[in-house]
Amino acid sequence: MAQAMRPNTAGGLFATDGKPHPLQDALLAVTLVLGITAFITAMFHHLHLLSSWAGLVGILTGAYGQWISVTTRERFGLILGLGAAAIGFFLGMSNGGLFGGLFD
Repeated sequence: MAQAMRPNTAGGLFATDGKPHPLQDALLAVTLVLGITAFITAMFHHLHLLSSWAGLVGILTGAYGQWISVTTRERFGLILGLGAAAIGFFLGMSNGGLFGGLFD
């Protein structure tokens, strides 16, 4: 119970260890950008290539980010990005897929 006696200096839900994590932060940013891109472009039928590829890459970067994440803040953002990327990927796949319309 030593952790109960330590003050929470992080100030909130997203506790951090106070150390920089540049790789994890970069993966978090990339996953969020790809997830948002995949989610928004999935709303347009003719952008299924962008949506499915951005979603697939977002899922892969988010999964690797989850694997090496250290803090709750990183994991929370990665889960949001992963969810958006997965929805965009699945909607993109249902509208034509990764190569739909390129090969006839």
